[in-house]
Amino acid sequence: MSFTVNLKHEDMENKRDRKGKSLADFVNEYVAVDLETTGLDPRYDDIIEVAAVHIKDGSVIAEFQSLINPGYEISKFITDLTGITNEMLQNAPKIQDVLPGFIEFLKDRVLVAHNANFDINFLYDNCMYHLGIPLKNDFIDTMRLCRLLYRGLPNYKLNTLLQHFGICEQVEHRSYSDALNAARCYEHMKKYASETGIDINDRAKKQSKYGSYFKVGDVTATETDFDESHPFYGKVIVFTGTLEKMLRREAAQIVVNVGGICADTVTAKTDYLVLGNLDYNKNIKGGKSSKLKKAEQLKLSGAGIEIISENVFYDMMAGK
Repeated sequence: MSFTVNLKHEDMENKRDRKGKSLADFVNEYVAVDLETTGLDPRYDDIIEVAAVHIKDGSVIAEFQSLINPGYEISKFITDLTGITNEMLQNAPKIQDVLPGFIEFLKDRVLVAHNANFDINFLYDNCMYHLGIPLKNDFIDTMRLCRLLYRGLPNYKLNTLLQHFGICEQVEHRSYSDALNAARCYEHMKKYASETGIDINDRAKKQSKYGSYFKVGDVTATETDFDESHPFYGKVIVFTGTLEKMLRREAAQIVVNVGGICADTVTAKTDYLVLGNLDYNKNIKGGKSSKLKKAEQLKLSGAGIEIISENVFYDMMAGK
């Protein structure tokens, strides 16, 4: 099967064709990164905080952190989620003033992040838009590695992994603490793989079979050999709004074909709420559907639900 979607920024085509490789590996030197943003889609949303921690042989070598003024007021939902207020951002630098120093800090080192494609895609698109250069760093996703190493966890949220590894510090949802904690989880996984003799690359080979998933018109539901490390495997997905690129039943078929579960309503068991592109911008900027309101309430209460746009849904399906 094949899955092809044309990805575009609001005002420019964005293929991310020079993006670095996603690695399933354990390295001794890397930079752990994390962002806080106004939403989950780099086509519509903006970065409001960046952080990076340079790690070598398990020790912190250097750190980078900066708030970023997006040029408009952020929503109460984002403030409640991150603790970042409009007052904190008022005198912060703009993204174009922060990126050069941030990229210099990263150099060509491997990047480590939890749910890495989220951070990498935001950074790549902003580097292209503001600096005219791609972010070429290879990257490692701690969420992906954890799925490959540990089966049976209730979920793979960063807080869940911290509890699993016995890292019991008070966790705030800010970029520096999340970057540092992603590095801590990575070091725990590296030690576990070494002690148990697990070859993480061998475990990742199965995942490579599923690089693309769905061709429009191929609606067969006979796939049973699922890749259990796929982000939608065993997850409950709910769609809201009008999809731009396909019918909702076609999108639901994609989810089912990779072992996901589609539902009609948002509940505490929902893992992802997908907002159609045609509704994403107005839902974020203005009136919100009942599904979106319910999802935001659940997220603020600590539920493991993620609210993503249609484009991010395609990115995750295609492994981008």
